[in-house]
Amino acid sequence: MPTAYLIRHGQASFGADDYDVLSPVGEQQSKVLGEELRRRDVRVDKACSGTLRRHRGTVSACLSVAGVDLPVVEDPRWNEYDHLELVQQSVDRPLSTREFQALLEESLLGWMTGGGAGWPAFRDGARAALSELFAGLGKGGTALVFTSGGVISAICAVLLGLPPQGFLALNRTMVNASLTKLVHGRSGTSLVSWNEHAHFEGANRELLSYR
Repeated sequence: MPTAYLIRHGQASFGADDYDVLSPVGEQQSKVLGEELRRRDVRVDKACSGTLRRHRGTVSACLSVAGVDLPVVEDPRWNEYDHLELVQQSVDRPLSTREFQALLEESLLGWMTGGGAGWPAFRDGARAALSELFAGLGKGGTALVFTSGGVISAICAVLLGLPPQGFLALNRTMVNASLTKLVHGRSGTSLVSWNEHAHFEGANRELLSYR
């Protein structure tokens, strides 16, 4: 069966003037992820990513270490929702990480249940990108997809039949530079593993981050 590893980008620059670049921790996380892929001896047939700089930075740092030399197909459907815009609509002061997360989840829930076109377009775009990816992989082919936590959580929430609160529960626990494995067969797409991050245990435990 074709397999897709959905990879959350390394840590971005929360609180900085430009969020959409990897932090020094994010750079190192991406290299450790590359080491993990090399250790697993994953045979990669296709590599994809969103168009955000944090995606591209993760690709660059990870694939060189993993020993994967493939062109990377960029697709904006793998991009994250604009979480800064969602939160900034209702706040005009700097927020702590905890305050930001609480306000983000409140804003996301309103976005998802408010009846507008934004959430369905985001969710369905990610699902369509995944369907096209599997359709283009040969039997037994494997793809790496460098994307964001919201995209991964949206896809998995659909696969698991979860309500909006379920999406939020998945989204808040996504680890930077984690792996989520999906396979596609006659019965459809199945979630095999979620948010794998054992590569940030032991000697690399200081690299574990959620934002």
